[in-house]
Amino acid sequence: MKLVIAVIQGDDLSAVRRVLPAAGFRLTEVDSLGGFLRENNVTLFIGTEAARLAELWRLLGDNCLTRTEYISPFQPAYGAGELFLPRPVEVQVGGATVWVLDVERFAPL
Repeated sequence: MKLVIAVIQGDDLSAVRRVLPAAGFRLTEVDSLGGFLRENNVTLFIGTEAARLAELWRLLGDNCLTRTEYISPFQPAYGAGELFLPRPVEVQVGGATVWVLDVERFAPL
């Protein structure tokens, strides 16, 4: 048995919510915030048999898409227009960060 912890971008949640249960995976969602960009993320906890890990990996990869966004490298210290801001920086967001843990025992209570 494996416990998969997947941090995905909030924009990908609706697709993941649709495909994982349809494929027979049960999941628990916890809202979270991303560190660098402070974006809305969701952390998923998914229990699965080791034999189904490749299928889960494929579904997450197909539905957690990487996108390009443009951000300002820093926010103005004062009101808008009071500080010169350099050009926006291109960053990649989305995709998934996934950890797979061995489960010694699963016991529903």
